[in-house]
Amino acid sequence: MAGRVGVRVLGGVFVLWAAATLTFFGLRLIPGDPAQAILGGPGSQASAEALAAVRAEYGLDQSIWVQYVQYLGRLITGDLGSSYSLRMPVAEVIGAQIGGTLLLAALSLAVAWAIALGLATWSTRGGRVAGAVASGLEIVAAAVPHFWLATVLVLVFSTTLRWLPAVSTPGPAGLVLPVVTLALPLAGFLGQVMRESVLDALASPFVVSARARGETESGVRWRHVLRHGALPGIALSGWAFGWLISGAVVVETIFARPGLGRTLLNAVQLRDVPLVIGVVLVVALGYVLMTVLTDAASRLADPRLAQPGATGRRVADPVLTPSGGSR
Repeated sequence: MAGRVGVRVLGGVFVLWAAATLTFFGLRLIPGDPAQAILGGPGSQASAEALAAVRAEYGLDQSIWVQYVQYLGRLITGDLGSSYSLRMPVAEVIGAQIGGTLLLAALSLAVAWAIALGLATWSTRGGRVAGAVASGLEIVAAAVPHFWLATVLVLVFSTTLRWLPAVSTPGPAGLVLPVVTLALPLAGFLGQVMRESVLDALASPFVVSARARGETESGVRWRHVLRHGALPGIALSGWAFGWLISGAVVVETIFARPGLGRTLLNAVQLRDVPLVIGVVLVVALGYVLMTVLTDAASRLADPRLAQPGATGRRVADPVLTPSGGSR
């Protein structure tokens, strides 16, 4: 266990370092002068003396490698720096915006799980036709881009039916369209893997054992099959968190919803390097934590994964013999 935790910690540190490094050098490839961004952008008409003073103040007159090493040193001490455009500490900006994005991501993940489990349950009980319909719905949902789905939902439920606001407003009504926009494509991905896992579970020996013990069909599905079918979804939830945060950039922009997504987009457009790297690091840290939590949840759902020597692959289930024993 100690070795596994150590590997997780080292992997998390590597992910954070890689995210900070790629973001730092990627932003340097964007055309434009960071000093101008600090002074308000190209329209600020800053003088050469003002630009030189800003470069000296922020260390932009040094080589890019020196800037990189200095920035890593500040990150190690927990200093995310100050936003060029907002003139505020990056930690304060992120703290003010992260709550809305986390709420949006959590609700979207919950809705996606509910839809995926519902489709998996219905399709595996409804026969071949239900399975084909569910498979088609999952493929279409997974392929729909966020911007197109958001536009259609606004046209139908806001412009035509006038049931929901076109932009995100305080209260539950303002969350419905953004959550559905994020949840439906994810439900398509989760539904595909869950349905296949449920079908495998229905044909597994442990289901035969449960039925031989006299357990009802509903009990077999709720106590054994669905737990087995949910394992791939649990394993994918860490990836889904990062996917939802990336989708939040589009969704928060379309629905004018405050959050890390809009903050990141605005920071990239303004070449606000400290703010961009700060948001990316927070998202990467959230991804690492979600990966650890989903790993723990998988082990709780399937205790066999927690056995010494388990590699994540399932051991063979006992099969009932005609005499009622197992082999």
